[in-house]
Amino acid sequence: MAGPSPVIVSGLQPSGTLHIGNYFGAIRQHIALHRDHEAYFFIVNYHAMTTLHDAEALRTYSFDIALDYLALGFDPNQAALFLQSDVPAVNELAWIFYTLTPVSQLDKAVSFKDKVAQGLTPNAGLFNYPVLQAADILIYAGTRVPVGQDQKQNIEITRNLAQKFNAIFGSGVPILPVPEPYILEDVAVVPGVDGRKMSKSYGNAIGIFEEGKALKKKVMSIVTDSTPLEAPKDPDTCNVFALIKLFADKETLERVAGAYRAGGYGFGHAKKELLGLMTAYFAEARDRRRELVARPDYVRDVLREGGKRGREKAAGVMARVREATGVVTTY
Repeated sequence: MAGPSPVIVSGLQPSGTLHIGNYFGAIRQHIALHRDHEAYFFIVNYHAMTTLHDAEALRTYSFDIALDYLALGFDPNQAALFLQSDVPAVNELAWIFYTLTPVSQLDKAVSFKDKVAQGLTPNAGLFNYPVLQAADILIYAGTRVPVGQDQKQNIEITRNLAQKFNAIFGSGVPILPVPEPYILEDVAVVPGVDGRKMSKSYGNAIGIFEEGKALKKKVMSIVTDSTPLEAPKDPDTCNVFALIKLFADKETLERVAGAYRAGGYGFGHAKKELLGLMTAYFAEARDRRRELVARPDYVRDVLREGGKRGREKAAGVMARVREATGVVTTY
């Protein structure tokens, strides 16, 4: 007998302009998943404040993510898209989880160590990030969370918190689901223009909706080796080819790989190929985004309605949590 249909939950941080690493690492999968399940996708603007303290930038990036999702094919009639801050109860649940989380568990969080190693200020918000993430998931009774391998530890923290909460407050009846990670195995490691993993924090990203001269400048600046034009080249060691693989169909990929190996095909040729592929790949989405930019009220309505759906789901979960924990409210 089939179990209950999964509840999909995931968030994306508005800490900068979305890039093609975000698209192939998460957004593409979100778009594929949101039509077939009860799903809640939210723009985690509270999380962004762990690194971003510019009010206008936070407002702009938050709205831009909504634009990007809708342009890329997210259907708000199929799933909820909203702002994390439109569901205030998430912070109430996070506080309850803080009281159940050992500091030693957060000390071991790989994501925290990685961010500090990148030079980010080790503030309390960054340290407690996995706890708020757990509240993000469990406030909607999420049971399946699409993540890359690098987020698997945080999902384990969420699972531990749900199990601990149920053991302490559940009286033998589970109050919160224990979610499963939905590991995105087909996620490619997308190289940035400098060859490192594409990241806003590295300043090496190519925006999803960049076009024209700005896009050409970035593509042409992708780092390659010094192999001369006439010499054969190994496509599997080339940053440009790694990006071409994301956009090309099988026939194009075989043609370009063959040209690399034959010689007489320079990195400039490959970059022009990539530029054409990227421009064509996002062409329809780029047109939809322009239309949406001219309809800001519609985008706000989508977020408003999504937030309403999120609050309704969260209200039921929090009613059970408050009853179980003895947290009294009089309103």
